[in-house]
Amino acid sequence: MAPATRLATASPVAAPRRIVLVLMEPPLPFGNAAARWYYVMVRGLAARGHRITTFTPGHEADVVRVRELFPPPHDVRLYPPVERRGPAAKLAAARRPHSYMFSPALQRDLAGELAAGFDVLHLEHVWSGWLGLGYADRALLTVQYLVDIDLADVPPRSPLDRVRRRLIARAERRLLQRYPRIATVTPRLTSRVREITGHDDVHTVPLALDLSLYPFEASPATPGNGPVVGLIGSFAWQPTFRAAVRLLTRLWPQIRRRVPTARLHLVGRHAARALRPFSPGPDVSVFDDVPEIAPHFRRADVMLYAVDRGTGMKVKVMEAFAYGTPVVTTTDGIEGLPAEDGVHAGVTDDDAGLVARTVALLERPEARRRQRLAARQLVERHCDPTRVLDLLERVYGTCG
Repeated sequence: MAPATRLATASPVAAPRRIVLVLMEPPLPFGNAAARWYYVMVRGLAARGHRITTFTPGHEADVVRVRELFPPPHDVRLYPPVERRGPAAKLAAARRPHSYMFSPALQRDLAGELAAGFDVLHLEHVWSGWLGLGYADRALLTVQYLVDIDLADVPPRSPLDRVRRRLIARAERRLLQRYPRIATVTPRLTSRVREITGHDDVHTVPLALDLSLYPFEASPATPGNGPVVGLIGSFAWQPTFRAAVRLLTRLWPQIRRRVPTARLHLVGRHAARALRPFSPGPDVSVFDDVPEIAPHFRRADVMLYAVDRGTGMKVKVMEAFAYGTPVVTTTDGIEGLPAEDGVHAGVTDDDAGLVARTVALLERPEARRRQRLAARQLVERHCDPTRVLDLLERVYGTCG
């Protein structure tokens, strides 16, 4: 049975439209980060009366779950990715980065659906833009992060990596300039995309969460064997990996000296492999590819996400707010959320400030309680599906 949802069933903003939607991954409420928003979007738009056909890459393991969540009349189509190797595949990847995700079968069926007629072609994420170049006048291209910013100050690992990055950045810019209508998830991204494209038809539509899936307890039980600092995310994603390295090598030793009973939990996809070179000590626990993430949010007294560079909204920070896990992070970590330092989260970019805010929360239960309540209220306002879907429908109104 599909999880309960509070998504709006009607919209005062837009008449029903025929929408063809291309995603980068299946719309699962607890899949990868973007999948949480995709789940809200597909269900919410259908509940408002729009006729939607969704195309997405996906693995065989996702098929049954998607069918359970989106039975007919939903039309959500999954296409297993095709493994491509050899010189021809590498050349194609250089010319069109990440286009390998979209199988020939997906591209063929999408072309047929578009030829049959539609009102809006909604392309989620820059790289899905490869599929809509012939329909750019009726398309909405969305941006969740920008390589243009994220890799600007990161040294390349090799000459080949330098070339690869240059090609990716060039392709990103080229795609953005081909689409006259774009939505991003934060004002920072909106401003940068306007600079790249030279036009103003760029809108800010934040991510939303179905908060009925995130139970909140006003006074969570605190374990008796010492406070827990947590970092939760995908360690295959460079911003999270760099945040983990910063935490392990620079921040955690200082926190541990000031709160000797504290423990550190590093949780998420590929955590063990990514962090193996750092030999975490006995006060550090690594939880790799966990089946459920909610217990780890509840177990953490503070989530410390010390990301140094990374554009877009950070879904794990949003989820921490939703569950009621107090957060300490940087200005990049809180991007897209109107959070105030000391009210909704601890927000600072320097090591000393991150350590001080984390220690203060560990030592003051009442401060944790106030922050977690304020953060939950903020995410309920800013990431409410009704509000966000209204914004999205307004952008649809400019298509065609």
